[in-house]
Amino acid sequence: MKKLLALVLTAVMLFSMLSFASAEDKAVNIGVTSTLTTLNPLAVDNTEIVKYAVSLVFLPLVELNENLEFVPQLAESITTEDNLTFTIKLQDSAVWSDGEPVTAEDVAFTLAIGADPVSANVALPLYSVEGTDDDGFIESGAADISGVQVVDDKTLTVTTKWPTALYTFENNFGRYLFTVPKHVLKDVAREDLLTYAWFNSPDVISGPYFISDFDLQHYVRCTANENYFLGAPKIKYLNFNVVAASQMLAGLRSGEIDLVQQTTGSIPVEDYDAVKALDNVTAVAGTPVTNESIFINTANVSDVRVRQALLCGMDRQSMFDALLGGNGELVDGFIVSASPYFSEELGVTAYDPEKAAALIAEAKADGAKTDLVWYVNSSEATFGQAVEYYAAMFEEIGLHIEIRTVSLANLMEVAGNLEHDIMSVEYTYAPVDPYTDVAWLLGGEGSWTGYASDATDEALLLSQELTDVGEITQQYLIVDKAMQEDVAMISGWVLATLGAVSNRLSGVTPNVFGTFVNVQNWDIQ
Repeated sequence: MKKLLALVLTAVMLFSMLSFASAEDKAVNIGVTSTLTTLNPLAVDNTEIVKYAVSLVFLPLVELNENLEFVPQLAESITTEDNLTFTIKLQDSAVWSDGEPVTAEDVAFTLAIGADPVSANVALPLYSVEGTDDDGFIESGAADISGVQVVDDKTLTVTTKWPTALYTFENNFGRYLFTVPKHVLKDVAREDLLTYAWFNSPDVISGPYFISDFDLQHYVRCTANENYFLGAPKIKYLNFNVVAASQMLAGLRSGEIDLVQQTTGSIPVEDYDAVKALDNVTAVAGTPVTNESIFINTANVSDVRVRQALLCGMDRQSMFDALLGGNGELVDGFIVSASPYFSEELGVTAYDPEKAAALIAEAKADGAKTDLVWYVNSSEATFGQAVEYYAAMFEEIGLHIEIRTVSLANLMEVAGNLEHDIMSVEYTYAPVDPYTDVAWLLGGEGSWTGYASDATDEALLLSQELTDVGEITQQYLIVDKAMQEDVAMISGWVLATLGAVSNRLSGVTPNVFGTFVNVQNWDIQ
């Protein structure tokens, strides 16, 4: 009996040790197909992988869930009574990982850093905040912005220069302002903040995960914040692994990849059926909101006839059917059918090669530029095939296109320097707030298109003052009709991108929006 009891006790102890080890070693590997440019919350760019990696460390104020609703993160609420002054109420329980409360002073401090010309946050439209200049700057070194007022420890107000819809403010500032700890960074020179090494592995955070190791070209390793105020994550380790799109299927099959989220990881369309057939993962088709946007630098391609020829000379329907197999939709312009502001009145421009040839001939006779460079994202191989086909077809009608396939990081550099004639990239315009991106993309000199018109400017401004969905829809219709006529942007197609999650995970469903909102509740069965 003593020997039996000893064996039982030994087995119980061993089982307990194994269970503890299993809990400690829980890890989730997220497959992504784009490299990261930064982990600094003050220097985020427009790529989704950077946004989500940073937001796990420094929470946004609010986030969109899978139902396209803004839900609390660091903030309990954002409200306005006049579309000019916005009240941000932080969650009472919000604390930094060192136990210090997250305060309104932290938010105001972060906004002042972002508006300082030596540490400017280019992702935030600070030019819209009262107290900044036309470029969104304050005097370098200034402690605050006059349009930002701290009310109490957990409340502040932000006043804008012009009417701004609540959904736009929530999307602009709520989702892309990553508050940093004033008590840690207040003595750091602002000119050093954008390259401050502390952000590579910060020891005071507000989010569910610390950064433990990284190589921006290959991976980011994260470890759970046991003091996360919304609850300690059940998964101790979370890894973003950069892999080629062509390797997604193999990684999901082998179990080396646990999750593919639609906007950070790209599963090639030709692998969709194979992924859906895997018995160890669940495939989830995303709502078609990711637009394969083709941006034309109108300063370089100044003849509108050449741009119109590009639109009507692309056999988009054939490419969509052949390469996507119906996984998505075709639209003209920016607004997709999932948006509350979609209008069927617009229609889709038909393929008309004869019209395209005539437009090219007319433009060429007048000396227009007809040798163009088209930059393509190397991780979007499927659309790269379409571009090769289009280039061959255009060559036959007198328009020569040189294709340059580059990484996303290089593409963003090219776009930022306005070196492109044409560039294409997957772009997800938040259906509830297309204004944010559209207003920038059609913002004239300095934007990726270089395009601006009084009609589109007026329509976009009105979209911010109106509250009736039907009236707002009419304003976006004006913008999309301008894209049909002036052609600064072409929608190649809209993807219903495929996500996938390992069946060993619970509490997570990959979605275009909302996947990481409650990451602390994810678990491994």
